[in-house]
Amino acid sequence: MQKKYVVLIAVALGVVALDQWVKFEVLSELTTALDGKGGGDGIGVFLHDAPELRFDGFHYQSKRAITVSENFFRLRYAENPGAAFGLFRGLPENLRGPLFHLVTLGAVVLISYYFTKLTGAKVERFAYYGLPLVLGGAVGNWIDRLARGFVIDFLEAHWFDKAAWPSFNVADMAICVGVGLLLIDSFVRKEKKDAKPVPAQSAA
Repeated sequence: MQKKYVVLIAVALGVVALDQWVKFEVLSELTTALDGKGGGDGIGVFLHDAPELRFDGFHYQSKRAITVSENFFRLRYAENPGAAFGLFRGLPENLRGPLFHLVTLGAVVLISYYFTKLTGAKVERFAYYGLPLVLGGAVGNWIDRLARGFVIDFLEAHWFDKAAWPSFNVADMAICVGVGLLLIDSFVRKEKKDAKPVPAQSAA
């Protein structure tokens, strides 16, 4: 197997594993969903269909939040039936689910295709890691949707509780970092392509 595919699999699986482990800990520490359940029972609840909405619009009851910075940041359980940062969460469920599954599958195919086109050249270094990060983030959130129909979020940035950024998670961060690297890649490779070689001066 070529080294680049080892990188693709390792980075993407690393993101998925970290994302799912953190979400399991969030469900365990910030909600009552896994109270009294350990080992296989806890994993079974985590990967099983969620119960009906019962707790102020949530499927699981929140039991605490962790304040990291009183005026700026906290860890608090949230459920996102939409895309990253809550986009399209207002779509009807019968449309939202199939749409997100289709979009995720399309993203996996496109990312895999573009990754196969990389040659390993130094100028491609940002795409080399950006694509696997986006892939891992997309799959991490897709697992949530397949398992319970919504994504677990928990990172909440706010400004003195007067303004707040939509809650997000590890998968969302991986996607954002990956997209950022791909944007850098597009500029770097464009500059490389546009750069004209300096003509050699003829000897006198």
